[in-house]
Parts: sequence; C-alpha cells; structure tokens
Amino acid sequence: MIHTEPVLDIRNPKEREQYFFTLYEETFPLVAKFVAHRGGSFQDAKDIFQDSLIIFYEKMAGEKLAINVSHEFYIVGIAKNLWLRKFKDDSKKVGLSEMERSIDIPEDFIDTAENKLTSLLELIGSKCLNLLRAFYYDNLPLQQIKDAFGFSNVHSASVQKHKCIEKMRNTIQEKSMGYEDFN
Repeated sequence: MIHTEPVLDIRNPKEREQYFFTLYEETFPLVAKFVAHRGGSFQDAKDIFQDSLIIFYEKMAGEKLAINVSHEFYIVGIAKNLWLRKFKDDSKKVGLSEMERSIDIPEDFIDTAENKLTSLLELIGSKCLNLLRAFYYDNLPLQQIKDAFGFSNVHSASVQKHKCIEKMRNTIQEKSMGYEDFN
C-alpha cells in the first residue's frame, strides 16, 4: 500500500511555505536526534537536514513521488543516507596533528636545507638576490622595485626579475640539484 500525502501545490508560495514549515517542525527533531546519537553536532544536524529538504523538494518538484512512507520519514531517510555518507568520507580523513606526529623530521633538517638554499642563492649574485628578496619576501610592487634599483621603467624591473629567476633555474640545473638535495 502506497502512503499518500495531502496534495501540495508547490507553485503556491504560501501553501509551500506553510507545508515546509510544518515539515521542519515535525522532522528536524528526528534528524537532530539521529545525528546527535552518531556523534554529530547541532550544526551538523542543521546542515544535513537542509540538504535533505533540498533533495526532497527537488524530487517533489521534478517527478511524482510514489513512496511507501510519510514525507517526514522519507526526509529522515535522506538525512540518514547523507549522514552515513559524510561519516564514511570523514573517517577516511586524517587530522593534520595526527599526521605531524607520524612524520619524523631530523633535528638539523631546517638548518641543512636553509644552508643549501642560502649557498645556492649566493651563486646568482647579490643584485639578483636583493631583487628577488624585494619582490617575493618583502612583497614590494614593481614600481617601488623600479625606483629602489634604478630601473628605467617597470617593464625593465619585471624583465630583470624574470632573468634572475631563470639564472636561479640554470644554477640549479648546473648543480644537478633536486628536491632530494634538500632532505
């Protein structure tokens, strides 16, 4: 036997609003209880319920619903499926603090990598080093870099910055350095 709900004209805003208000009052406590018993917060319950209502509304607007239960229980079923899918997806995620504890970083790693990087940067020359520092570290706009380094225009400053980057790339290639050199 198929359960029939009162006929709702979803094109009538007043009727639709009242119907969804009633659905909210009757159904949200069931969804909130389900989510709470599975470790979710009140905000989780609200989010899941809102998503469930949207799915229900789209199904109701797009096709005739032939369901064996009341609309309330149909929405609760949607919410349960959404929560279980969210719970399954969340269980695959690992927290950053857990991940950090599992990584073993040698105590001298930062010093070693920093020394290698510093010596590599010194190979490109002080002018390039200062230019790249001004642009990337100090976040100075090209207009200020043009003035500070005495370039004739902003385009010249931009071209010089790209030349310095290219010089850095070539130096790395010449030294055959890779990421493993910084480990």
